[in-house]
Amino acid sequence: MQLTIALFSSQKYEHASFDACLNNQTRIKLTRFEQPLDAKTAILSQGFNAVCVFVNDVVDRTVIEQLAQFNVKCILLRCAGFNNVDLAAAKAHNIKVCRVPAYSPEAVAEHCVALMLTLNRKTHKAYNRIREDNFDLNGLLGFNLFKKTIGIIGCGKIGLALVNILNGFGANVLVCDPYAVSGNYTICDLDTLLSQSDVISLHCPLTEQTHHMINEQAFVKMKQGVMLINTSRGALVDSKACIGALKTKKLGYLGLDVYEQESELFFKNRSDEIMQDDVFSRLVSFPNVLVTGHQGFFTKEALSEIAQITVNNAIEFSNNQPLSNEVK
Repeated sequence: MQLTIALFSSQKYEHASFDACLNNQTRIKLTRFEQPLDAKTAILSQGFNAVCVFVNDVVDRTVIEQLAQFNVKCILLRCAGFNNVDLAAAKAHNIKVCRVPAYSPEAVAEHCVALMLTLNRKTHKAYNRIREDNFDLNGLLGFNLFKKTIGIIGCGKIGLALVNILNGFGANVLVCDPYAVSGNYTICDLDTLLSQSDVISLHCPLTEQTHHMINEQAFVKMKQGVMLINTSRGALVDSKACIGALKTKKLGYLGLDVYEQESELFFKNRSDEIMQDDVFSRLVSFPNVLVTGHQGFFTKEALSEIAQITVNNAIEFSNNQPLSNEVK
């Protein structure tokens, strides 16, 4: 079957990886759209039998009904998470959903550690000081990760990659995950992890159960001055509760690569715009908050793997083969 794919939220940095994977693939035709997929742009999928989407594209029931009207038969996610897809609606309209279940987990794990170290050792502030010939060390005091207790919530491939890195630092690693097996860490329940950790890192999927799992009640259980890192999904964290915890200094450091309203902000240059998100503006106003724009995945290796697995998913679908990475 000839497969025509409408790729939404297209970015220039993806082009080379996908072009390399599609070389000599005469049965697959890819058309890129810079626009994200949502109810307004779904009409662009007319004439295609598959769409390819990223983390902030909207693939809810309304959009899926439109896709079905245009005879789209497959949704190709070029990411691991699928919380933005209404799976029940896709099934009802006989639309297959495939994802990239894992791509260079070390990329996200290493970015997580970069956030930890930058917040802790304040290298971003030191960089700015030195450029202004300011060599004062006051205000740059950090702490050793050696022998600190670091809690990881969710220990899939990314979580395990982070465990390996933290073991190298000599940290005491706690893991909270219902599917965790024994390893170079201590398995514990969530309350224990929250109360004992000096640093907490989130690596679990976004579900109804995990939505805002880090909220006011969770902060009450944490140590004073705790560091929180989120490189998973923005809505795991209640942003307003974070602001409250930052103001009381319960939260001593906050590193975010994701944000619950990021679809209105990330992946675009908005330097000439007036910020409309008051919660985000307040968050980044704190001196102990570091935000990156969902770039944890952003390595050469990860982009290559995302493209290759996405194209493989497309080939399986076009050949009517069993779908290795189907989401059901």
